Order: sequence, then structure tokens, then C-alpha cells
Amino acid sequence: MGGKSLIRVHSCPFVASSFPRWYIDSALRLHALTAAFALLAGVGAAAGATKVVAVDIDAIVHPITVEIVARAIEQAKQENAALLLVRINTPGGLAEAMREIIQEIVASPVPVVTYVTPSGGRAASAGFFILEAADVAAMAPATNTGASTPVAMFGEMDQAMAHKVQNDAAALIRGVATKRGRNAELAEKTVYEAKSFTDKEALDGHLIEIVAPSQADLLRQLDGREITRFDGRKQTLHLAAPQVVDYSPSLRERFIAAIADPNLALILLILGALGVYVEFTHPGMIAPGVFGAILMVVGLSALSVLPINWAGAALMMLALVLFVLEAKFATHGVLTAAGALAMVLGALMLVESPAPELRIRLSTALAVALPFALVTSFLLTLAVRARMAKVQTGAAGMLGEIGVAYTALAPSGKVFIHGEYWNAVSSAPVEAGARVKVQSVDRLALKVEPVLSDLGDQHGS
Repeated sequence: MGGKSLIRVHSCPFVASSFPRWYIDSALRLHALTAAFALLAGVGAAAGATKVVAVDIDAIVHPITVEIVARAIEQAKQENAALLLVRINTPGGLAEAMREIIQEIVASPVPVVTYVTPSGGRAASAGFFILEAADVAAMAPATNTGASTPVAMFGEMDQAMAHKVQNDAAALIRGVATKRGRNAELAEKTVYEAKSFTDKEALDGHLIEIVAPSQADLLRQLDGREITRFDGRKQTLHLAAPQVVDYSPSLRERFIAAIADPNLALILLILGALGVYVEFTHPGMIAPGVFGAILMVVGLSALSVLPINWAGAALMMLALVLFVLEAKFATHGVLTAAGALAMVLGALMLVESPAPELRIRLSTALAVALPFALVTSFLLTLAVRARMAKVQTGAAGMLGEIGVAYTALAPSGKVFIHGEYWNAVSSAPVEAGARVKVQSVDRLALKVEPVLSDLGDQHGS
């Protein structure tokens, strides 16, 4: 290069003698400005993306579902989301939880869209009410909704009560559908006639606004759509380049949702009770009592979010009493069988819900009650036998024991019992080497009597 110095700027060599210094400085400034504009353009593009918070109702509707939906709405509010998307696939659930979810949706500051998905899914019973509560209701192809007639868990409601419950549910769905501009008359038929609708029937009947095969297509159809909020305000949805953020339930919410299955809750409760009982009958084992108590608390917390039938709870308590009585009285298994039957019936009646998914299955009740009956009866029998058994230690353990006279007893002397030499007083003369039986213990002396067979031998000789 003939001794010319080089200056490297971003891997581009410049000959210093060929370009003035001011030119090189200008090039550097231009490059920096270009990079800054590119960065700002990228940030602007990211900021222009519309955020959509999505939350799932994909199981039984119960109190933890209310908490999940409420927190998803709060997240959408804090992140200035343009929309909250509630994806529904549920067979229904508890009426009170459903009403609370409707209240949350109606009061949401962020527009709410409900979407029954995936294909083959449903928004039945309580799910239909939640579907209708949103600003926009949508369904995927091959989904269904409806069947919202309130039912009793056991038997039939009397006519007056049936009318009362149905009219209450019908008034709710009528009010929600009317406010949302949907077909209130058709919505009422899901309550009075248990009507169900496919996605096409719901769309043709003006129960929903959109049928979308995918979430992306749903958001595309929503872009630019004008909606009427529950308070009457008009709002246009702007969903260009939507960024969907799924609501992530907290560890507590996931845990409670998992154990809210009444079948699992019953199993945890029974295992916990068994562990606590083992600790009471075998003090000092520690582990069964600790883990049993934990399982009982977890099981009770799971049942606390479910409607409990106290008749069922009373039957389960009766079952425990019968198991205890079986160990006290020799009924040859009659009380055990009665206790197992009471536990099965109590388990079936424990959760009072019209939704089959919220009830305890017969198979679960049998699988829990029968082994529990056998195990507790066995443990109770062992405990009672241990209490009734002869004491083997201490002064009481000496009563009735057989020993050998170390010296002649006339009437006092020494005897050898339990590997020990004791002072003894006999009720009759005893020769050395003869066997004696302990009658009582008086401090450090024993009161004994000769063994009758030994006396007979002595007389015969």
C-alpha cells in the first residue's frame, strides 16, 4: 500500500490518503443514524402489534374457573389488550360459578369474545350461558351448544321447585341474550326444552355471530368489526397483526383445578383418614400421621369448592362408626358390610351437582370404600386385641406366671421367676423345686400358691 495507513470501519477498508478525515467522520455518523432508524422501525412494528389475551374454560365450571377468568380479564386490562378471547369446551358446571363468570365478563373493561373450540367441543349447560354473555359469540365447525335445563342430582324436583329454578335460569339467559342483541326466545328453549344447537343452527338462529374454523380466522373476521358493549357503548375492534398471549394459571390455580375432581378429592380424603388412623393406633410412626393429615387437608380443600350434600357426609361418618363397632362386637362382618354400604352411598351423595362430571362415580366409591372397610376393620381388630391381651411387663405382667421354688416355702422363701430370684410367701407349704403360681405382688415380695398338679404328684408319691 506504499506506506499508506488503513482505517477499518465495519470491515470496510478506507485509504486515509484517498479520503479526507471529514468524509470518514460523516460516513460513520450516517451509518449510526441508519442503524438507529432501523431499530426504531423495529420497535414501532412491535408496538403496532395488537395484543389478545386468551384463556381456556376446558373443564367443569367451578369456583376456580371464576378465579382464572377474573385474573385473565385483569391481565388483559393491565396489558392494554384489545381483546380477551375465552375458548370454551365444557359440559357445564355449577350455577353459582357460572353466574360469577357472567358478572366478570359483563363488567370487563376489555371486549370479550367467547369461542367454542375445537371441532367436536361443546358449550353445554353453564357453558351456553357463558357463551352468550360475551360481546361476540363464536363457534368452530362441528361444535354444539345449549342443553341448559337445570336438573336435580337425585330424583326429580317437585313441580313448583322445577318451575322456580327454570324460570330463574330462563330470566338470566333472556336478559343476557336481549342485551347482546341475540335471539332471546330461542335461547330460552335451551332452558325450558333442553334444546341444543350445532354451530350452523346457532348462527342461523342468531345465537352467535361468527363461525370460524380456526382462531386465526376468527381474529381476521373480528378485525374492523363494530361491537356494542354491555353498557351500550359502540367500539370497533382493531386486530391487525394480532399477538395472542395465553393466560397462564398460577401454580395454585393449576393445583386446585387438578384436585377439584371430586373422585380424586374423595381418594385423597380417605387415604388421609387411613394414615391418621394408623398413626393413632401405632403412635410414634410419625410418617403416616403427617402425610395422612396433609392428604386430608388437600382433600377437604378440594371438596370445599364443590357443593356438599350433608346427608352424604353423615353417611360417611356413620360408616366410620360402624367400622369401629365391628371391632368391639363380634358381628361376623355384618357391621363391616353395613359400613361399606354406608360409605358407598355417602360417596355417591357427597357432591350435590346435576353435572355428571362433578359427581363421584360408582366405580370410584366402590374402589375406595371396600378396601378402606377391610383395612380399617383389620387395624381396629388388632388394636382391640392388643388392648385386651394380658400385660407382659411390670407387676401386672407377673400375675399368673409359673415359677420354681428355689427354697422350701413354709410359708416364706425364695422362688425363681422370669430369670429372677424373688422373696415369696406361699398359701400352702411348698418343697424346693416345686412349681408355684403368682397370685399377687406386694412391693418386692410375691404371694404364690403351689401348682395343683405338683401337689397331686407329691400326695401320690
